[in-house]
Amino acid sequence: MSNDDTISFFGRMKEKLIETKQAWARDGRLITGQTAEYEQRLPPGQRLVQDWPVLDLGVHPNVPAQKFRLDIDGLVERNVSLNLDEFMALEQVDSTSDMHCVTQWSRYDNQWKGVATRTLLDMAVPKPHAKFVIFHAHDGYTTNVRLDQFDQPDCFLVHEWNGKPIDRQHGGPVRVLIPRLYLWKSAKWVRRIELSHVDKPGFWEVRGYNNNGDPWLEERYS
Repeated sequence: MSNDDTISFFGRMKEKLIETKQAWARDGRLITGQTAEYEQRLPPGQRLVQDWPVLDLGVHPNVPAQKFRLDIDGLVERNVSLNLDEFMALEQVDSTSDMHCVTQWSRYDNQWKGVATRTLLDMAVPKPHAKFVIFHAHDGYTTNVRLDQFDQPDCFLVHEWNGKPIDRQHGGPVRVLIPRLYLWKSAKWVRRIELSHVDKPGFWEVRGYNNNGDPWLEERYS
């Protein structure tokens, strides 16, 4: 298979996956119509798994350590730009949390290491009218959350999972972790964190997925 044929093949596969997931949104796939309080550990409609499934569009950007860069900009008092050594030199925190994917799986007691989002926000200092956070990934993916959702003690930019570096297929070297939202909000391969006074729905949000993504409210789709 030639390079052009390979690119065309993976392009078709990506389009098919996107179409399938958009159809799930139109059909309300997996919706139970139930809600629950956060104290109920397993959100409505979820099932427990022991592994960490890989669910994406089949593109895993290669971000070598020497090319890693994290920018924090937009409505901030100070633009922040970190290479991987600078990121790793920040205070590192161990945490444990569950994760919940919109495709119905949940995994308990994941052990992470990374930098607290509050550490990064303290460095950048959001301006008073900053209300939203837009994540930009190395593969062009974007997703959005409210600033108050990102500024929580259980939110991190993580580089280790269960004692090992997060591998490429799961978003390494560094990905976002917002445990109280569906996992598509925790952008893989994060490159830039933009603070904004206006909301900017991301890749899946403009394709039928809920703009908020709370698993306990079963906010799978819009």
